[in-house]
Parts: sequence; C-alpha cells; structure tokens
Amino acid sequence: MTTDMWEDPNDDRPALNLPGDPEAEKILAATAMQRPSIVDDLAMQGFDPADMTDDRYRWIWFAVEELSTTFKDGEIRYVPVARQLQAWRADGRIASVPLGEAELRDLYNYAQPGSEGWFAERITKKAIAARLIAHGHSSIARGNSAAFDPDDDVAAAQAEMDGVVRATSDSETTLVAGLLEGVLERAVTAPSLEDRIPTGFVDLDALLCGGWAPGQFVVIGARPAMGKTTVGLGFARAAAIRNQVPTLFESLEMGNAELGNSIMSAEGRIALHHIKLGIVGDDVDATKRMARTAARIQPAPLYINDGALLSTPTLRARVRNLVRTAGLRLVIIDYLQLMQAPRAESRQVAVSEMSRNLKLLAKEFDITVIVLAQLNRGPEQRTEKKPMVSDLRESGAIEQDADIVILLHREDAYEKESPRAGEADLIVGKHRGGPTATITTAFQGHYARFVDMAQT
Repeated sequence: MTTDMWEDPNDDRPALNLPGDPEAEKILAATAMQRPSIVDDLAMQGFDPADMTDDRYRWIWFAVEELSTTFKDGEIRYVPVARQLQAWRADGRIASVPLGEAELRDLYNYAQPGSEGWFAERITKKAIAARLIAHGHSSIARGNSAAFDPDDDVAAAQAEMDGVVRATSDSETTLVAGLLEGVLERAVTAPSLEDRIPTGFVDLDALLCGGWAPGQFVVIGARPAMGKTTVGLGFARAAAIRNQVPTLFESLEMGNAELGNSIMSAEGRIALHHIKLGIVGDDVDATKRMARTAARIQPAPLYINDGALLSTPTLRARVRNLVRTAGLRLVIIDYLQLMQAPRAESRQVAVSEMSRNLKLLAKEFDITVIVLAQLNRGPEQRTEKKPMVSDLRESGAIEQDADIVILLHREDAYEKESPRAGEADLIVGKHRGGPTATITTAFQGHYARFVDMAQT
C-alpha cells in the first residue's frame, strides 16, 4: 500500500484512517482479467481506477487495459497479466511488488462477471468518503494555520471540495437519428426566458436567437471611456430588473456608490450629474420618479460586488454559492485585465488561463459569463477607427475561448462633430454558430445608458 495522495509526508499528525473496500477491488481486478471489456465499459460510466486503494489491484487493472489492445477478444488470463506486471516492475514503473503468477491464478477465481457495475459503485462511494474525510482534515489544518488567509484559503478549500466528487461524463455516443427529434422540436418552439436571457436590445436579441444562452462565454471589448461599464450594467439591468433573471455584477473598477448612481440614472431617466451634485430634490417630478424607480429596482435579483481583488477561484466559489442559493444565471465582470492573474511565465499565459477558466465556469454551471475587456491602441492608429477582434489585448486566447465577441464603438469619441454623434455600434465580431452584424444603438451618456434606436 502506498501513501495516500491526501497525506502530507511531513505532517506529524497521525495518518488518516481512510475508508476503502479491498474486497470489491479484489473482485473487480479478477473480473477484469476474465472480462477485459469491463475496463472500457466502466470508464464510460465514470469509474476511475485511481479510486482503488490497493496498488496491487490497481496495477492489475492497468495491465488488463494495456493488454486489451493485443488480446482483442475473450478473456485475458493471469499469465499475460503476470508478465506485463513483471515487465513494468523491471522498468521501474511499479515501485511496490506486484502479485506473482501463482497469486494471480488464485485471484482469477474471485471473478464475478455481470456484477462489476455494483462493485465499481462500492469502490467509488468509499473513495468519495475518503476524500471528504481528507478534505475535512485539510480544512481544519488551514483554519488552524498562523498564515490563514480568508480569501485564499477559503477559496482553495472550496475548490478542493469540488474535487471530492469527481465530475463524470454525462455524454454518450449516439446515432444522428437520435438528434433529429430535438432539432425538430427546437425549430418550432420559440426561445423563452428559461433558455435565453434578453440583452435589452431588440436587434441584438434577434441576432442571438433570443438573447444570451446558457454556457456561453461572451467578451465585450472597447477602448477606455467608450462606455464598457455602462453597457455591462445595461445587460445586467435588462436581465435582473426587467426580467428577474438572477445576475452577478463583479465591478473591479467602480464602487457601489457609483454603480448605484448609474443604475438609478439609467432606470429612472434622471440626469447622472444631478444625482452626483445632489440637486435632484430641486425637481419634484424627478424626485417622484426616483422614488418609483427605487421601488421597482429593489426586488431585482441583481447581486453586485465591488471588491478590488478577484481571482478565478474566488469567483468560482461565489458563483457556486449563488447558483445554489439564488439560481444564478448571468455573471458580468468589469473587467478582465483587472482580475488577479495566476502565476505564469508570462502575462499572455496568465490571461490565457483566466480566459479558459471563465469559459469552463460558464459550461460547468450552465450560466452565461460576460467579461468586459480593454482593446489595445490599434483602433486609434488606423484611419478607420472601428475596432476589430484582433484589437483585444492578449487577444489570442480570449478570441479563441469566446463564443461571442462584441466590440463597442462610438464615432463621436474620436470626432465630436460627427454626423453620428449620440450613436454607438455594438459590433458582433465573432458569433460561434451564428451570423455577425453591427447593431446600432443610442448612447445617452447623461442617463448612463445605451438604448435601442427605436426607443429614443
């Protein structure tokens, strides 16, 4: 038996007595020799041989897996398995002493074909229990440590907790005929709030087949002062305030007071500078409208966090909690370049890892993740100032991971006397599985919002 992966060899505490099921492991190893096909069958069902606690039986499983490529049909008896184990032992791949041929012959009689699924489930349950116990001891050690850090250690403990029950594949190979029924049903059923989140813009909703979809990773790119935060808050307002979709807005740049001002201004059509100057009380109508707007906003499931530090483990922990307690469906991050990057050999590698983790976050929790991002100086150096997807800073990984990339552009930001003053373009530069287009909106900076041209 080797040291358990959860045990620290330098830890002077007593070793954990973790549960296991050696009898089930013994029977499963024997059955694998007699029926090698169970190795692939159980793998498809999510069984992990690493859950076996006895190295001897685990190596038998690996030997059968290796020999299955040679022995195409029928059983693999103990002689080939013994030879494979001895070869690995000679190569130094196996540190412990494997079972010999005589021991494998005796083991072979323990096979129980037809019951392998039940024994595999027994092994998996014991392994989960062992990881849970180990996680508890690890959390106690973190909490008792003099170097305990609430942000890092709690996030790390929550990430470890996610590993207690290993994810299993819920996909399976199917013939194309099995897909057609779903296609026909979707073709005659209009998207609803249950599977789409309205963006707040009619034309953008039409382009995206009803709005944001679960599992999507969306990037909104713009140069500074173009209105990234404003458009991000607009998406949050459309989802949470108008459609009661639980939404998390992570602000790494603006504080709660500024965000509250912007939301009230946009929803109540109250001049933002009047709120900041504290002169709304001079206008009776605006005061009444503000009171009515506040009453309408208050029940909205809009969660806002203005912490200056945000890492992907911390975000993941917060998302998991809100998915469980509030049914979270949309996350908006303002903005990517301000997130805490993981340690990496270069900034580009760190951003690539963050981008990939955000995409995985959207898929794992079946939510939409929208991240705002800065563009480089490319648009300002061109005669045509319109941004392109390649203008995203550290663009390679972000562009690759994103399902949708929308670039924000306002001509009057470069030319004050532009005939398009007051207009803003949402340039859909990438749309995985759909068309791209430019959606024209109206920018109402005094109300801190973008609106449909039809509503102006």
